[in-house]
Amino acid sequence: MLLCNHQHIQPEAGCDEAGRGCLAGAVFAAAVILPLGFRHPLLNDSKQLKPAERDTLRVVIEKEAAFYAVASVDNLEIDRINILQASFRAMHLALEQLRQQPGFILVDGNRFVPYGTIPHACIIQGDGIYASIAAASILAKTYRDEYMQQLHSKFPHFGWNDNKGYPTVQHRNAIREHGETPYHRKSFRLLPDELEMDVDL
Repeated sequence: MLLCNHQHIQPEAGCDEAGRGCLAGAVFAAAVILPLGFRHPLLNDSKQLKPAERDTLRVVIEKEAAFYAVASVDNLEIDRINILQASFRAMHLALEQLRQQPGFILVDGNRFVPYGTIPHACIIQGDGIYASIAAASILAKTYRDEYMQQLHSKFPHFGWNDNKGYPTVQHRNAIREHGETPYHRKSFRLLPDELEMDVDL
């Protein structure tokens, strides 16, 4: 069973991101403040859920959360500041959009850039421990999947409706055949190093 809020005087927000390891597209992050005692039998780390379960939970979270926000940082900014900093930036943007600022922040993972003076804790695999982080992971994942579905309609060769921009064989073969798009992260290794077949004699 996932843990709910710590008993802070001010509410706590769970934060998580989606799309850090992708070769294309923006990174998304969400911040969620759940009401005290919130429970849902399906709520878990978004990666453990089927797409239909995530979609069901997104509706529940958006209806039941005290406050929530979703933000993104695009591939151009990712290339400019690097993916780790872009992930933190997306989380900060989501926190900024909350209509009530939290008294404490729970972050999935082991690193975070402090957000103002609000204390935080980094929780490795926190999306499987804290309900607010799990809720944030679901919102970040479902919003990003929708975004990649939209990009798929512009660039159908890459299979982004299925691989969501992750480095699958299908995705990398499409990069070899069709080249890069304006949405690819140029700072990432889009194709693995291959043996040089041409030798200058």
